[in-house]
Amino acid sequence: MHQTRFSRPLTSFRTVRRGLGGTVACAGLLLLILESIDLAQSNSPLGAALTGGSIAALATALGTVPVLLSHQFSQRAYDSMLGFGAGVMLAASSFSLVIPALAAAKSQGAGPWGSGAIVGGGVLLGALALLLIDRLVPHEHFVKGVEGPESRALKRVWLFVLAIVLHNLPEGLAIGVAFAGTDPVGATALTTGIAIQDAPEGLVVALALRSVGYGRGTSVGLGVLSGLVEPIAAVFGAAIIGLTAGLLPWGLAMAAGAMLFVISHEIIPESHRRGHEAYATGGLMLGFVLMMVLDTALG
Repeated sequence: MHQTRFSRPLTSFRTVRRGLGGTVACAGLLLLILESIDLAQSNSPLGAALTGGSIAALATALGTVPVLLSHQFSQRAYDSMLGFGAGVMLAASSFSLVIPALAAAKSQGAGPWGSGAIVGGGVLLGALALLLIDRLVPHEHFVKGVEGPESRALKRVWLFVLAIVLHNLPEGLAIGVAFAGTDPVGATALTTGIAIQDAPEGLVVALALRSVGYGRGTSVGLGVLSGLVEPIAAVFGAAIIGLTAGLLPWGLAMAAGAMLFVISHEIIPESHRRGHEAYATGGLMLGFVLMMVLDTALG
């Protein structure tokens, strides 16, 4: 009797906390998206890349807020958010990276076959670079477990951090390379899309850490920390492309290849392991359509 009487207020309190966390994260993300629209007017590729990467990092941080205010989320919601992030990244790699890369190659004098070869080669090089990092750097997948040499010598928490960095690295590079190009509006669309998918990604990261026993503060702190690689990678990508315009189609294509590798090698397998394939696929479709509409509307 007493347990039933006190459990109802507790359940209501948890619901309020979850709602508050989601509201804070969504409101903050909306402000970041509005701020990202102003990036198209920036005259400095490095400055725009730094701002875009910072927006993505802040979106990742905002995504962790609900973990501070709620005990847990269902595995189905977790897999749906993974799928949503995969869909956004898939559309971003197609509409904001591959297509502009083809256009950049053609503008530099390459024919249809030549531009296709350049972009195709860049995509494969980007995927190969992420494959090498995946094999050489010790890290831990959320479900598959430890991979890489000397993994046992590292604390488990840093294995998670390294895995998260592998997810965020190509996103930051993609932002920087995009702003080093000649289409700031398209770069803004890409930044907006990445920021949108970084919010649930930050939440997923924090939830994954919570699921293996880390405290709320540690989980949120590491989730926030994982996003800091994006502004660094964005500035690096813009600086490299700034050395010569001839690298632009290669840079865009390699960023796309890296993102495609992460989608296929990490995100989709993780979202399909617990029997929620339909929800993960639904999330992917929604994410893809959202990013496509954003790219079309802003571009």
